[in-house]
This record gives sequence, structure tokens and C-alpha cells, in this order.
Amino acid sequence: MTALPDYPNEVVTKALVRLVRVPGLDKPAALITLDNGLDYKKPNSFGPAGLRSLDEAITEATAAEPAFIALTGKPYIFCVGADITGMPFITSRDQAVALGELGHSVFARLKNSAIPTFAFINGAALGGGLEVSLHCHYRTVSGGAAALGLPEVAIGLIPGWGGSQLLPNLIGVPGAAQVILQNPLTQKVLKPKQAAELGIADVLFEPADFLERSLEWAAGVVNGDVTVERPEVDKDMWEGVLFFAKQQLDERLHGAVPSANKALELLALAKDATFEDGTAAETQALADLIMGDESRASLYAFDLVQRRAKRPVGVPDKSLARKVTKVGIVGAGLMASQLALLFARRLQVPVVLTDLDQARVDKGVGYVGGQIDKMVGRGRMDEGTAAKLRGLVSGSVDKSVFADADFVIEAVFENLDLKKQIWAELEKIVSPSAVLATNTSSLSVTEMAADLEHPERVVGFHFFNPVAVLPLLEIIKGERTDDETLATAFAVGKELRKSSVLVKDAPAFVVNRLLTRFTSEVFNAIDAGTPLDVVDTALDPLGLPMRPIALLQLVGPAVGLHVGETLHQAFPDRYGDSPNLRKIVDAGLPLMVDDEINPEVVKLVEGGSAPLTGDQVRQKALDALAEEIRLMLDEGVVAEAQDIDLCMLLGAGWPFHLGGVTPYLDRSGTSERVTGKRFLPQGVASLPA
Repeated sequence: MTALPDYPNEVVTKALVRLVRVPGLDKPAALITLDNGLDYKKPNSFGPAGLRSLDEAITEATAAEPAFIALTGKPYIFCVGADITGMPFITSRDQAVALGELGHSVFARLKNSAIPTFAFINGAALGGGLEVSLHCHYRTVSGGAAALGLPEVAIGLIPGWGGSQLLPNLIGVPGAAQVILQNPLTQKVLKPKQAAELGIADVLFEPADFLERSLEWAAGVVNGDVTVERPEVDKDMWEGVLFFAKQQLDERLHGAVPSANKALELLALAKDATFEDGTAAETQALADLIMGDESRASLYAFDLVQRRAKRPVGVPDKSLARKVTKVGIVGAGLMASQLALLFARRLQVPVVLTDLDQARVDKGVGYVGGQIDKMVGRGRMDEGTAAKLRGLVSGSVDKSVFADADFVIEAVFENLDLKKQIWAELEKIVSPSAVLATNTSSLSVTEMAADLEHPERVVGFHFFNPVAVLPLLEIIKGERTDDETLATAFAVGKELRKSSVLVKDAPAFVVNRLLTRFTSEVFNAIDAGTPLDVVDTALDPLGLPMRPIALLQLVGPAVGLHVGETLHQAFPDRYGDSPNLRKIVDAGLPLMVDDEINPEVVKLVEGGSAPLTGDQVRQKALDALAEEIRLMLDEGVVAEAQDIDLCMLLGAGWPFHLGGVTPYLDRSGTSERVTGKRFLPQGVASLPA
């Protein structure tokens, strides 16, 4: 068998054995604790050395002939799975097979043990961490465990250490399909109560005395005082569930995500295959995926979201940030109201909305209260917290309420003259050190501040809708924005739990500039006479989260037209001014009705005599994206291509399996054909050359 190479700089999670006395048992129990020696911010994971340490610990524990063997983790963390930072160092399929086989051979020792084995899931358990617990005969889970799940499909892999075979035979295929397919693709994980209800854990204990209760419970199981009952898995519905799951996947992803397809195959195999045959198939599937470009791209995307997003490039020292004790919001419409709720929840400071009349102000404040009530009703917030938040949010028609605000953000209609007028008025009211932020989606921050006495304190603070869901925050530095303002903006963004990216003041910034170029090509094809259904399905092979017509409907045709006009004025040779889009907006027609293209829109559109094929539409759209990204990088809109990808992943839902935009353009050869060179070095988000 090919040797699995050690990972460079692996932070080894050691498996430490100690014997503990448990009341009611004649012999001690062997407790194996997984611990990489670091705090909870650096979770336990399994690299080659970590797996070998667990193997040695199982040997040591078994030799002691204990009453039972239990596996647990360090504070707050059980184990978050395979050490994916080492995956790029696997350079052959044989090595990938060796990784699968090593995990299987070590974990199987817990499954096949003659001594009862338990997993005490005290904290986060993801991927291989949850899989090792599934190999144990019994499982307890702490109510304080932050997250449980098998998220591998989302990063281009599959549960490759037994999860695809053990889970469906433990809880049934409907629950397994949810955990292995649905949750990863919707970026969800399980809470401890959900894991217990599904049957993943046998019992749920509170975190305060979790280990003591787990040991007592395990002793009860061993001495016969506790009986663990698990319902028999219904296999009659197996094929039907997977048929439905495949239909959903095809509808959403159009077959573009290899890891999802492999996971479906493995779930189907789990119905009748022996565990040995099923795990052997897992190993082969894992090796195929590890050596595929999609998994490398997914791991690249995962690294961007988990690491780069937390350490934005080009940010001034955080010591320069000013303290924010009150927030003002100009406007009380839907976006402004969403911002008010977000600022109040995250910053826990007074937030005040203003608008032209009391009715609008009342509606905005009422929206915030309504959302708080919904969270209380759904059990997501207690009444005490809700009461505090309601007390923090207020409204007024008098802008003098901003006099003591440290941070004021406007969220009014996209009109430069209107925004300049607002800032001119506010500058006479707010304190000299107050930060003035604009939520503009396309207008120049520099121009907006040009006539102010202190333009250095104006900064772009571009959120994405819905504000509570999309994590991206584009922070735009105007030509005269100073370091204190910028540092404050990033500090606030962090408190809001947003992933902030520093962006140069350029038309439409990053996401809107690229999406508008993309939709501009779509409407160019429509204007040329291409049927709407051909255009709308042309991008299906990429597995994008939304088709282009639905995306434009979400953004809003009027908003799309406005941003398009802004970019057409800035770059008339690249951004079209579609007469058909203007007609749709003027007619006030929705693009979609009941998830289908509006028949009235189809009737309204007038096309030319040069229709394109779906392949041509797709290639023109990709070529346009490659050209625009190269120009943006040359202009210094962001520091690197990685920031483009991060923005598109977090602000536009660009799929992880593509790695964002630039890895796919590189992999497909579009980058070099259109711009003469790759965006990323060979081997980054792809297989080494």
C-alpha cells in the first residue's frame, strides 16, 4: 500500500488515555481525550499523525481491559474532522486511497471492539469527528456542542470514513440524506437537540456536568441498568427517498457537483452492502474527489471563507478605530430597518432612524419590532433580550438626534445629489469625529464626500440583501477616507459579524460590477433574439445557485437597470444599455411568476435576428467576467484575485465547488484565452501541474 505522507506543519491532535473510576463498576473505564494542545479557536482535527495517535491510544486502552472505552474532546471541541489543510499535499490517487484506508482502519477498531465503546460528544463534531463517534457503540451529546454534521459535500468531498454507510443504517435514509446532502448544500449544521431527536446521539446532557453524567450513563449501559432502544430502520422507502433527493439535486445543481452525486451513490449502496464493501466504495469515491479539481477549488473557497475573511488585507491597525456608542440611520425603508435591527443586535447600542415623515419612521421602527417578535415566537430570542433590543431602537423626523452618534449610515435611494445633500446637512449636526457611512451599491464615495468640510470621514459600507443572511460587507475607501475612519469601519463590520473586504472606490465596486457585467451579457443575448428560456438555462452546467433571470428578479429589475446605467456611463464599451430591460422596468412587470419566467415578459421582449445557442451565451458571459476581473485587478479595485472570489462567494452565492469565479475561469482555460494569463498560480485551487 502506498504510504500516506505526513502533512507539513500538521498540528497533531493527540489521543490521551487515562483510567477513571466510575461508581457501580468493578473495573475502571478508559477515557481517551482528543486534544491538540491549543484553545477552542484551533479545533481538533485528524491528520495522518493524529490518526496514528488515536490508533495507539485504542491499543493502550484495550490493553488495560477496562469496563468500557470512551472517546471525548477538549473543552468546547470534540473533533471537526480531517485536517483539510494537508489535502493539497496529497499528490497521487494512491495517497488519497491511503488516507481513506487509514481512517477506516483506525475507526473500525472502535466499531469492532469487544469492549463497549462510547463517544462523549462534548463539543463541535463535524466530518470525521462525527464519523469516529458513529463507530462507537453508544453516543452522548452535550447541549453545549456548537455544531454537529457531515459537511463534506459542501467542500467537494464525501463522508469518507464510514459516515455514508453508518448514518443511514442508524437513523434511516431520510435523516441521513438531510445531514449528508441537504444541510451541507444549504450551509446548515445540527444543534445537539436535533442530533438527539434524529437518533445520532442516544442521550442529551447539559454541559455543566456533561462528562460526569456521561460516565454514569455509560456505566448504567454496561451493567445493564440502562437499556438503549433504537427504532428499526425502514428500508422500504430507501429508493424513493433517494429518487426524490436526486430530483432536487438535479433541479438545483443540474449535475454540476460531483461530490453530491457520489454521496447519493454511497447512500444507495448503504441499503444492502456489507460495511466492508460500503467503506471500500467510500475510499474509492474519496480518492476520486480528492484528485479532482472541484475538491481543490472547494477547499480553496473554504480557506478563503474561514481564514482570509477573518484577516482582511490592507486594513489599518485596529488601534486606530474609534469607539461606537450610538448609531444613526438615515432612512426608514426596508434596507434601513434591516440595518437598524442588525446594529442593535450586534453592537448593543442605541440606534435611531430618521425619515421625511412620522409615518415612515413608525413603519421602520415597527418593522424592527415585528422581526424581534418573530424571533421570540420561534424560540430564537428570549423575551428579556427582545425587550432590551426594542428599547435600543427609536425613530425621529428630526436629524438633530444624530448629534451624539458616533456612526451614521445612510440607506436612501441611489441618487448622488440626494446623498450629497444629506451629508451636507448632517455634517453641521454630527460631532467632528463621527463616521459617515454610505450603503451605496454603485455610486462614487469620493464624489459623495467631495463638497464636505471633512471628506476624510466618509466611507462606503455596502451590505447585501437580505442583510441578516448574506455575510459580505464591501468597505469602500474614498480617495480621502482616512485610516481612523477605515479602521472604525472594519471594527464595526467585525462586531456585526460580517466578512469585510477592502474595496477601492470604483463604479459598482466588486459584486455588483461583476453581476451587472454578467447580466449585461445575458440581456445582450436576449436583445440579439435569443429566447429567454435558452438564455436562462445557459449557465446550468456551472451549478449556480440561481438562474440569471431569477437572480435579476431577486436584485430587482429597477435596481439592476439603475446599476447598469451607472456602469454603462462609466464603461460604455463593455456594459450595454438594454432596451428590453428598460421596457420590462417601465411596464412594472415581475420577471418571474410562480418560479417560471413571466409569460407577459416573454410577449414584451423584442429580439433581433442573431440568436445565440446556450453554449454561446455561457461562453460570452464567462469571457466577459474574465475580462472584467482582469481590468479590476489592474485597476487595484481589490488587493488580489482571492478577494474577488471571496466577494462572489459571500455576496453572490457563487458555488464552493467552483472555488469562486477565478479558479473556474482558470480551469476552463477562459482566463488565458481572454486575458493572456491565469488569475491564480498553478496548483492553487487546482491540481499541481
